[in-house]
Parts: sequence; C-alpha cells; structure tokens
Amino acid sequence: MHRISDEQRRIRLGRRHLLAPSARAAFPVSVVDAVVALHATDAATVFLSTCARMSEASVDPVEQALYGDVSLVRQLSMRNTLFVVSRELAPCVDASNARAVAAKERRTFLKHLADDGNGLDERWLADTEQQTLAALADRSTATGAELSAAVAALRTKITVFPGKRAETVQGVATRVIRILAAEGRIRRDRPRGSWTSSQFRWTVAEPWPFEEPEQARAELARRWLRAYGPATEADLTWWTGWGLGTARKALAAIGAEDVRLDGGAVGRVLPEDPEPAPEPWAALLPALDPSAMGWTDRGFHLPAGHREALFDRSGNIGPTVWWNGGIVGGWAQRADGEPVWRLLSDVGRDASAAIEAEASRFSQWVGRTRVTPRFRTPLERELAA
Repeated sequence: MHRISDEQRRIRLGRRHLLAPSARAAFPVSVVDAVVALHATDAATVFLSTCARMSEASVDPVEQALYGDVSLVRQLSMRNTLFVVSRELAPCVDASNARAVAAKERRTFLKHLADDGNGLDERWLADTEQQTLAALADRSTATGAELSAAVAALRTKITVFPGKRAETVQGVATRVIRILAAEGRIRRDRPRGSWTSSQFRWTVAEPWPFEEPEQARAELARRWLRAYGPATEADLTWWTGWGLGTARKALAAIGAEDVRLDGGAVGRVLPEDPEPAPEPWAALLPALDPSAMGWTDRGFHLPAGHREALFDRSGNIGPTVWWNGGIVGGWAQRADGEPVWRLLSDVGRDASAAIEAEASRFSQWVGRTRVTPRFRTPLERELAA
C-alpha cells in the first residue's frame, strides 16, 4: 500500500486550497469550487475565506457572486449547517444532503404544531407558506420582520415542548422561513447591514432540479476527496454527516484507492492523485475556514498543544495563522481593525516575514471593518482585548 506522509498532505493543501501564492484565484467561484463549500454560519467567514485565496482580495466580487449573478448560493446542507457552494454544485448538494435536511425540518415543525394542540396542521402550514411566497413575490425582497407584518399567520405563536422543562412559547415565522429556504423556494438576498451582517433579506427562488441521490453523493465525495484527500472514511462521514455505510458506498463508486497515512491509519485518494511541488506560503484564515474544518482528525496540520487556545468549548475553530500547511498560531482584530497575532510554534524569520506580509494584505482589503467571530475562542478573545 502506498504511503503518504503528513508533510505530503500539508504540501497538497497549499495548492489545492489556493493558499499558495501562485495558486490563488481570480474569481470567488473558483475559490469555492476548490474547497467544495464554505462555512456560512458566520457571514463574514465567506468573505474572509474567499479573499484569503484570491489574487486580488476585495469584497465587491464576492458580493457580486452572492447577490448579483448568484453564482454562489447558501444551502442548509452538510451536518445541518449553512454552507456556500457554487450554483453548479448546488443541485448535487441538494440531492445528497440538503433535501434530507429540509424534510427533517418540516417533520420537526409539524410535530411542534401537533403538540401545540391548537389545530394547526399540514394544511395550515401549506397555506401559510403560499401566503409568504406571495407576499415576498410582491415585494421582490423582504426581511423576516417585513414578511411577518404582511402575513398574519407568521405572527402565530405556539408552545414548544409543552409540559416539559424546556417548554417555551415561540413565534412560527423563523421556522416557516427556514423550511422554505431549506427547500430552495426562497434564498438569502443582500444583508441588512454590511458584508459582516448575518441578518438577510429574502427573495423568491426556484427549487433545484432533481438529481438522483446516490449519484449526487458519489459526485460530492469525488469533489471532497479531490480537495481534502488523502483522508479517511471517518473524515468523510464527519464532513458530510452521512452514515459510514453511505460514505463507503460513495467512495467505492468513485474508485477511491487506499493509502497508508502517518500513524498507521488507512486513507483514501482518487486514482492518479499527483503530488504538487512544494511552495512556501503563509495565511491568516478565519474561524470555521474549510482548511481547518475539512477533516475530523486534523492532527496532520494542527499540533495537539494548540487546540485549547484555538477552539471554543463546542469544538469550533477560531481564526488561525498558517505556515506551509500547518496551523502555527491564532489572530484577531483590535477595535480599530488592525490584525494582531500570536505564534504558538517557532517558525523562523522567513515564515514570520511571510505572515506579516499576509497581515498587511489583509489590512489593505478589510480596511477599518471590524470582524468579531460568531464563535469566539480563548486566544482570539485575548488578542482582541
């Protein structure tokens, strides 16, 4: 069995994820295709992750891709998490993941309606959805609050978990809008504030064309393995949220081959998986960046001693400093937007100079915009203070 070392994996990461200087992309869609999907739970991450990989970093082309030509779209998909993917890949993600997530969202909400005991049922939900879509079509774009003002049913309140310790009264608007978005019938339009805002307007959309789920899972596995391989079956099941049997079937469908990784684990690669030439590179990547979130086992690029400083209590990684495929520290912004970082590994003079150059590049395109991660980590909090 062929062996691939941790060092070889780190070399692959720099070029495949467009972090090596000569590999950077001109367009946001190229960035997203290279890493398959960007975490979008924190709106700023989409811009920070994309601009870190662009030859000319700028907010404008990312906004154009998201809200102008809509070549990038947000989908509630893998692990019931919000991601940004290319419009070309969106039907595949819909069939392999998002469709099941949407169905679960609908079942859960219908159960809450039934438990409330006020006669609200599937027919009521369908009528509320149609009213919401009609109101949105009339306005072109609208916030959730504007839709609630226009559709009386969205102002309905229900009791969730009645008779239990978790019992609470909730409005239905957020859940109805979430279901419509998960099913692809509406999509997020421009935010109410700047590019760092997570409060979006909504607009009507068309559901994605049908794709056969098994074929879609194979295609998603192929793209993921091209970007993140060599990687283990456990890595794929974690990233997608699939069961182990489903992941194995998808890997078999694409002819994935076994390799031996450092530590003795068996990894999988695509056939004819070439190793790119090494090129020194540095990067300041945001919280939840895909290069830190593509594997469940990140030991090949993250020393165990760095975890406590760089992760929050729920396992979300914060802003990280990279050198040649390894995480060597963390960074944050001061109140005036200036980036500040701390190295947790001794990387030498050349690496320190490259990291400083990346910080300067970051400052040039971000300006005085202040980005506070949604999930804050110990080192980020300390540096920001």
